[in-house]
Amino acid sequence: MYSLTFSVLFVGFLVLTLAVRFWLSSRHIRHVLAHRQAVPAEFAEKIPLAAHQKAADYTVARTKFGLLTLLVNSAVLVGFTLLGGLQWLSELLQHSFGNAGMWYQLALIAAFTLISGVIDLPFEYYRQFKLEAYFGFNKMTRPLFFLDMFKNVLIGTVIGLPLLWVILMLMNQAGALWWFYAWLVFSGFQLLMLVLFPTVIAPLYNKFSPLDDDHLRTRIEGLMQRVGFASKGLFVMDGSKRSAHGNAYFSGFGAGKRIVFFDTLLARLAPHEIEAVLAHELGHFKRKHITKRIAVMFALSLAFLALLGFLKSQVWFYSGLGVQPLLLGSNDAMALILFMLVLPIFTFLFSPLSSLSSRKHEFEADAFAVAHTNAQDLVSALVKLYEDNASTLTPDPLHSAFYDSHPPASVRIRHLQASLPPAGDTIAAH
Repeated sequence: MYSLTFSVLFVGFLVLTLAVRFWLSSRHIRHVLAHRQAVPAEFAEKIPLAAHQKAADYTVARTKFGLLTLLVNSAVLVGFTLLGGLQWLSELLQHSFGNAGMWYQLALIAAFTLISGVIDLPFEYYRQFKLEAYFGFNKMTRPLFFLDMFKNVLIGTVIGLPLLWVILMLMNQAGALWWFYAWLVFSGFQLLMLVLFPTVIAPLYNKFSPLDDDHLRTRIEGLMQRVGFASKGLFVMDGSKRSAHGNAYFSGFGAGKRIVFFDTLLARLAPHEIEAVLAHELGHFKRKHITKRIAVMFALSLAFLALLGFLKSQVWFYSGLGVQPLLLGSNDAMALILFMLVLPIFTFLFSPLSSLSSRKHEFEADAFAVAHTNAQDLVSALVKLYEDNASTLTPDPLHSAFYDSHPPASVRIRHLQASLPPAGDTIAAH
């Protein structure tokens, strides 16, 4: 009885999520197309109509492609669960590995990951070499695409399998509170990745060179001194070998923090604009947004692991999703896979809460940047980035509330312009 109830609940949420996401996407497409013929007034003197229309077309194309992938992913989800795909895969692997050992569990997760990756591959290929290329953003070669894929598999195997082994051992042997011990391991792993990513993992994909522009370096070091930020170094990343999109970020943890600029960003923005963009990124650090986000992530992971701790012992959780739990073997790997598959279905409607928090942080980071650099510099930098990245200036507000971590361009620029002094006043140079 419980199994049937959970099956109905799962299907109901899946249909609801699909309906809402299709409705939001259709609203977004209509809204963007309705404003395609004219640049919004606040951007009329800064962004050409042709660039605005390119952004509209790019947004519509990405949204339509997203709907296609959503349909395929939903079909795959149903195939893995209610149509018996995972049950078939489990039975197939039991013939080779048995059903009681760690090898069977690791093989189940690896096989599931491999199948999912093969299904996703054509969509990733199309996105990179058709959609992104059509709008002039793709700079990646096909050999580099497949080399990145190989590196992803290798790193996932080297790092992911040992972590999975520890988690599965805890699930099997650590008793009723296994989920708490697993949370401690997972949290420690996340913190370790913050340390290792900038110096060990990221250089496997990109080249990081010290910033050699003395004038820009002087400006940036002056900014860091003003705001009290210590960095391990200033680096330029060769992002242009993959994409024409630009960005800047800082990574690392503690004394190992490093500031990274995409070479595409440096090629487009003036030094004073780069300083303003970096001030925004530093604002996230100084306002403790990174710490807060890590704390929220840890809290949510603890709650979800506790929920999994309950679900993994419930027969209806498995049978309601098309899987017959093993009576004489371990179901831990299957529980992890099922939980990972269905969690987004039940949590999607809470997406605006995450977006709302993220937007609040963006406004705070903008305010920090304005306090330490020229507000007009940040405005001009953002306008260039919106144009270069073909970011739509006219997103549907409801779609944006669900999907966008940053405020809409018009709202963000309006906030920044409100901080500018009245006409005729002098803006202090930094």
